[in-house]
Amino acid sequence: MENNISPFEKPILNVKNLTKQYGKGCEYCLKIDTNVLIKNYCPHCGTVYACKDISFKLHSGEILGVVGESGSGKSTMLQSLYFDGEVTSGEAYISSYKNGETNIFNESSQAKRFLKNNVLGKVYQNPILGLKMDFSSIGNIAEKLIAAGSRNVFEMESRGKELLERVNIPLFRIKEAPKNFSGGMQQRVQIAKALSNNPPILLLDEVTTGLDLSVQANVLDLIKELQRELGISMLVVSHDLAVIRMLADRTIVMLDGRVIEEGLTDQILEDPQNPYTQELVHSLI
Repeated sequence: MENNISPFEKPILNVKNLTKQYGKGCEYCLKIDTNVLIKNYCPHCGTVYACKDISFKLHSGEILGVVGESGSGKSTMLQSLYFDGEVTSGEAYISSYKNGETNIFNESSQAKRFLKNNVLGKVYQNPILGLKMDFSSIGNIAEKLIAAGSRNVFEMESRGKELLERVNIPLFRIKEAPKNFSGGMQQRVQIAKALSNNPPILLLDEVTTGLDLSVQANVLDLIKELQRELGISMLVVSHDLAVIRMLADRTIVMLDGRVIEEGLTDQILEDPQNPYTQELVHSLI
C-alpha cells in the first residue's frame, strides 16, 4: 500500500493526549507514569479510563485505521471527536478550522454544531443512531443539508438524488423510510447522509458489523471508491483487521484505552511488534 505523506505536511486532524475517564481519578491513577491500572481500571478509586492519552495525526486524503478488541476505547475516541460525548482532557485541531490553531474540544456548543454540520461526517455502527428511521431516505439527507445552511428545496432534492444513486439506492425507493431497508442499505443511506455536506473528514465506526459477508464487501468497496473519487480523509474504526487491511493506509492499534502500536498497515500486518498486535494478526491468518 502506497504512502505518499510528507513528514512536513500539516495534518488535517491532529489529536493530542485525548483522555476520557469515568470517575475523578486519585493520587495513584492520575500520575503520568503510573502502572497501577488493571487494564483501564483503577483498583484504588474505581475510575475507568475509556481513553487515556491518545495522540495521532490524520493527513489529507488518508484512511487511518483504528483497530482493537471490544472495550479498547476506539468507539469512545470517535464519539469524542464527533462531540457525541465530552472529553475529560486533551486537544484536537482541524487544519481547515480556524487555521488549525484552535482546540475544538474547548469550543462552544454552537461551534461544535458547525463542525458537525460542515466539517465532519459520521457513519455509526447502528444506523438508528445516524438516521431518522421514519423519515424518507432523501429526507434524511435534506435534514443534514438544512443543518449545514441549505434552504433551496430544488438543490437539496437534486443533491439527495445524486448521493443516493451514488451509493446504489434505487431512485424509486428514495422516498421510502430506512426502517424498510436491509442493514446494508441502511448503511449506504448513512454514508450518503454523512457525505451530503462535503466533509473533509469522515468518521466510520464499525460500519460492517452485523452485515453478511457479501454485503460487507459491497459496503467496503463503496467506501474505498468514494474515498478515491472525493479525496476525503477517513478515520475507520473496526475490531476486524481484515476490514482495516482492505481500507487503511496507516493503522493504530488500541488496547485498554491506549494506543499500543502504530504504523503503515502493511508494516503492522507483516511485522507487528506488540504481543497483542501479533495475536490479532495471527488470528487473521
